[in-house]
Amino acid sequence: MTAPFSTLATFRETLAAAPDPDSAAITGATARNGQLTKPPGALGRLEDLAIWYAGWRGTDQPQITAPQVIVFAGNHGVCAQGISAFPAEVTVQMVANFQHGGAAINQLSKAFGAKMDVHALDLDNPTADFTQSPAMTETEVISALTTGWTAVDPASDLLVVGEMGIGNTTSAAAIGHALLGGAAGDWAGRGTGVDDAGLARKTDVVARAVALHDTTDPLEVLRCLGGRELAAMAGAIAAARHHKIPVILDGFICTAAAATLAQAHPGALDHCVAGHLSAEGAHQRLLDALGKDPLLQLGLRLGEGSGAALAIGVLKGAVACHSGMATFAEAGVAAG
Repeated sequence: MTAPFSTLATFRETLAAAPDPDSAAITGATARNGQLTKPPGALGRLEDLAIWYAGWRGTDQPQITAPQVIVFAGNHGVCAQGISAFPAEVTVQMVANFQHGGAAINQLSKAFGAKMDVHALDLDNPTADFTQSPAMTETEVISALTTGWTAVDPASDLLVVGEMGIGNTTSAAAIGHALLGGAAGDWAGRGTGVDDAGLARKTDVVARAVALHDTTDPLEVLRCLGGRELAAMAGAIAAARHHKIPVILDGFICTAAAATLAQAHPGALDHCVAGHLSAEGAHQRLLDALGKDPLLQLGLRLGEGSGAALAIGVLKGAVACHSGMATFAEAGVAAG
């Protein structure tokens, strides 16, 4: 599948041209929900999730049979600033672990019946240190967006995107700070476990990076402060909207990447739900800005798409109840 954009300007146009949910399917799913053998509202948020999912899939009685999990990996030049507890070599090592089925995301994908794909983006060529220059040229960010776009299987019916990249919580913090303001310390967290000195360096890096670049254009924020794996996640999320595939967002890094789309075009994340609230402190701030309530809150901070993959089970449960339960008429039960 060829991506329908070749510049950030045409990518912005692609976001603006994205389809909306099927209003007839929403109406039908809402009506069906009112006829199921349960008291009104008894399944709480599961009812809203099923109707939301039905709208994007264009049917009032949907099923989830082909979820896809994609993990994107990239390396960051800003790691030279001493902002991570782990060396950049760990990114390559973890990609091998994903490919051999040994990571948490492999187990969660398998547990919830998701096909899992891994895409390593030019790991031997880290992005530029964004305290000194933009992380990526326009050609590089378009290449990463395209990788994400083309990685989405149009036959899938649910998408989770995750990441691996030493230093990428710093990138996510810089994006959050650039998009939503506040102080650098509001956004910088301990990531993979930096000590107090490392956190101070990270906070300083975020402040200097945001001060260096023009932050008025959200897609330029992604180019200047992002990483290849963050741009690829953004491209995949945009492609899912193009194919009307619902998305479960993962943690802080995934949400930061997604936030650039939301800031670039209002409603760009209407096909997305937040899978979980991570233990990274600034994740809640991002979710609040996006108006997304997380499905789970389990103190996870692994990344990889792990929290979102776990939430596949919640969404599968919502859809199974909606589409599989009998109506009062079918069950011969008095509706009261």
